[in-house]
Amino acid sequence: MCFKATNRVVREFEWGLEWTSGWPTAERIPANGFEPREWLILLGEEAIRDSQNFFSARSPADYEIHDNILRFTSPVRTPYPENNVVHGQWFRPGKPRKPGKAVLVLPHWNAPGHAHNALAQAFARFGVPALRLSLPYHDFRMPAELERADYAVSSNIARTIDATRQAVIDIRAAIDWLETRHGIREVAIVGTSLGSCYAFLASAHDERIRVNAFNHCSTYFADVVWTGLSTIHVRRGLEGRVNLETLRKLWLPISPTAYFDKFAAKPKKSLFLYARYDTTFLPELSQDTIRMCREYGLDFKEVVMPCGHYTLGEPPFKFIDGYHLVSFVLRNL
Repeated sequence: MCFKATNRVVREFEWGLEWTSGWPTAERIPANGFEPREWLILLGEEAIRDSQNFFSARSPADYEIHDNILRFTSPVRTPYPENNVVHGQWFRPGKPRKPGKAVLVLPHWNAPGHAHNALAQAFARFGVPALRLSLPYHDFRMPAELERADYAVSSNIARTIDATRQAVIDIRAAIDWLETRHGIREVAIVGTSLGSCYAFLASAHDERIRVNAFNHCSTYFADVVWTGLSTIHVRRGLEGRVNLETLRKLWLPISPTAYFDKFAAKPKKSLFLYARYDTTFLPELSQDTIRMCREYGLDFKEVVMPCGHYTLGEPPFKFIDGYHLVSFVLRNL
């Protein structure tokens, strides 16, 4: 199923230094005298040291909701007007059962606009409002020049970091809306694949997120891209310019492994679900995540599904997966 898509493009390698202009770390560490690789690694190290600032921004002032579609301007500006407007689909329960609580649903990489709506609807049916958030460069936010969400994960090093930073800041801005407009005090976050990575980073930096359900998990962003079958085209754009060891350093500020200490410092309950035969998030990467959960003493549950990455989204596994996600969140939120 991994190779059903025929529109994957091998893109040219780029450092993408222009994408650092909005990073607070770039203001403190000028590029003068550094090679691009060295400078980006330095920026990443500083981002990890000051990650609360790196993943923060002023809350938007233009939240609008119409026909249950939430829109607001992303605090992170990019050259693409479509991507600068965040879209959220709001699912309200007929009879709320958990006042002051809500669920954020983050889809997978290259998810279409309707993907994961059924999951959000399931939470609403059980009395918990849910907001399905579009990821940067995805569905409603996709630039006209793209067929896939290539700018979210690509062989452009800094743009990939910037897209991840934007995703985390957009998530936190969406929680601001839930809090100020709906009185939401506690949030559960459910992320799948790329959305799972974004969810972990957001949760590590936002104490309002109390419950986490991670659908696929890994410690290093770089390892998923380098070893997964779904990202062979991205690796081909990277090869010859960086190796895996260097890529880990470059993308460390967007890797969950860098923030386990912050994640563990806040009271949270977490579900880590992964597939035994996954060729996109290799099982050993997920097992490394579980090892770190134990090492940091997290309050977590591990579920291993007897399927692959894409078959997790097919019957019967998607129904079992949905049961685990929904029941865990409802039980712990």
